[in-house]
Amino acid sequence: MMDMFLLGVAAFFAGFVDSIVGGGGLVQVPALFSFFPGTPPATLLGTNKFAGVWGTTVAARNYLRQVRVRWPMLLPAALMAFFFSFAGAYLVTHIPPTHLRKALPFVLVAVAIYTFKKKDFGSADKPLFSGNKEIFLAMLVGAGIGFYDGFFGPGTGSFFMFLFVRFFGYDFLRASAVAKVLNVACNAAALSWFGFSGHVLWMLGGLMAVCGIGGSLLGTHLAIKHGTGFVRKMFLFVVICLICKTSYDGFLR
Repeated sequence: MMDMFLLGVAAFFAGFVDSIVGGGGLVQVPALFSFFPGTPPATLLGTNKFAGVWGTTVAARNYLRQVRVRWPMLLPAALMAFFFSFAGAYLVTHIPPTHLRKALPFVLVAVAIYTFKKKDFGSADKPLFSGNKEIFLAMLVGAGIGFYDGFFGPGTGSFFMFLFVRFFGYDFLRASAVAKVLNVACNAAALSWFGFSGHVLWMLGGLMAVCGIGGSLLGTHLAIKHGTGFVRKMFLFVVICLICKTSYDGFLR
């Protein structure tokens, strides 16, 4: 019973963090691996996807009520994210992401340094592209990060946010709304493969999903209420945590 309570607490906090800047897997995945050490990793990853997709969907809905997004750009990007995330999930059941695990901390350090040095980064919403060019670039982002999410996953939402702020000129709040929609597509795709291949603990995932939705509702409320500055601070906090976690996983464990 205590294990379920602690997993519920972890899922609530994961939903809270993920709804603002992504990175909920930073909390939820280690908790699952800690409490179920004998369970196949693919099953725990599938359970994490099932638990997380509901909170991410609720967060996306809440953002879209308050933040305008460009649907002609976002829908094709989400479609690419779905298909490439499915491909990544399929591949990870055959090839372990060993080299990617070691490279990830260096990428995250670069993201953190860039965001920290540019104090106005993501503070203003000044889109740099429009029309077909924006659609094409968004599809590339959806495909690339979508594949990464299915194949490995940590920090997917944070990578989506960074790319839409840095290369598309969005502020952090709009980038967060876009990232949530793309994250839903990624999670749904990866979950469809994990579920089809029998790698989901459905009852446990359902319990964690309820707790994650609660955290997601709180997180989106705070993000919309406090705006871009709050989201930027949370983004830096989560990226620093991801650097520590991925460095430990890649080099010390």
